[in-house]
Amino acid sequence: MNGSVIGQKKVPLIILSINLFIVMIGIGLVIPILPFYMEAFGADAKTLGLLVAVFSFMQFLFAPLWGRLSDKIGRKPLITIGLFGFALAEFIFAYANGITMLFISRILAGTFGSALMPTAMAYVSDVTSSEKRGQGMGMMGAAMGLGIVVGPGIGGWLAEFSLSLPFLVAGIAATIAGFISIAVLPESYPKEKREEDGKLLAGQKFENQFVVMFKAIKSPIGFLLLLVFIMSFGLANFQSIFSYYTMTRFDYNPSEIGLIILVVGLVGTIVQGGVVGRLTRKFGEERVVTGALLLSAIGFVSMTFAIGLTTVMITTCIFFTGVSLLRPALNAFISKLAGAKQGLVMGLNNSFLSLGNVAGPILAGLLFEINIHIPYLFGAAIMLFGLIFTKLWLAKKQGNRVYDNLNRGQE
Repeated sequence: MNGSVIGQKKVPLIILSINLFIVMIGIGLVIPILPFYMEAFGADAKTLGLLVAVFSFMQFLFAPLWGRLSDKIGRKPLITIGLFGFALAEFIFAYANGITMLFISRILAGTFGSALMPTAMAYVSDVTSSEKRGQGMGMMGAAMGLGIVVGPGIGGWLAEFSLSLPFLVAGIAATIAGFISIAVLPESYPKEKREEDGKLLAGQKFENQFVVMFKAIKSPIGFLLLLVFIMSFGLANFQSIFSYYTMTRFDYNPSEIGLIILVVGLVGTIVQGGVVGRLTRKFGEERVVTGALLLSAIGFVSMTFAIGLTTVMITTCIFFTGVSLLRPALNAFISKLAGAKQGLVMGLNNSFLSLGNVAGPILAGLLFEINIHIPYLFGAAIMLFGLIFTKLWLAKKQGNRVYDNLNRGQE
């Protein structure tokens, strides 16, 4: 009987992992293909930047709303709505005959994609014990990570047959996943539990997201949240323009661009999974964060000196290694300072991450129109800016610690 219960809990987690994997592939496969759509419709890098940014902006706006709605109507409806909405977005992209349809597709993809991800995480919390929750979240994280890594490779390969084929495949896969979820996925948050929890939260007011973020900047973790924005901005700046940059400068096709992103994505996954933990244990989060910022800046600058496929691969790997070291080390640093307010602080972390994902592509597209190298040089400057201010912040923090110790000694 115990084995049966475990099996009943495992099946939904596998379905959710597949759902997230499909959506992340759909998000990833657009990366190597988007510049060729811009070329086909006579658009420029500024338009590409806006198309990338609008997706992240919709996620930023709607993720909290979907999360609250799932608390009211349950997890299953939101998961299926997210899948069918995302499938619709992919089909619109596949059959787009102009830039307007591409924008409609990206708006819908960001809106409905943001319904699935936080709801899936809430589902895991519903069906796992506190001891097993990390394992469940790990499954979801692995599925998402694998999807975003292999997505560009799949997209680039399928685009060799037709630019629209990757989006048709992603749309069909998301539709099938939606019907499987309706048929097989049980509701993890029953009506009785929702009503019970609703009574506990009755009268609770939800502050405007921007107000909460502004207050957070003034808090003790405010600087670290700004650092999250800088990291996210830098990564989005690099990724959003990379395909257009390599298409313009080296005349790469979608499969070549997809291959590069696939390889560097695998490198980033290996670094996050096997290197970060060892480095933080040996040197501490503070040194890893500053070292990663420097390495990311070097990756940005070295990209402008690349002369072919091998050097593009090397320079891109340098940048992604830096970011892959920075993200988990920074999250661990923030988590330590968050104390008992883990949920609130990690929510703010995601908000600043999303804003960086919006600002990075917009500015990268604008700067690319001036000179194709400027987005990468500006990205390096932002990373170095983050490095300098991190050093100053750490020095001030250390000074305050020494001052407090001296005061305690005098007492």
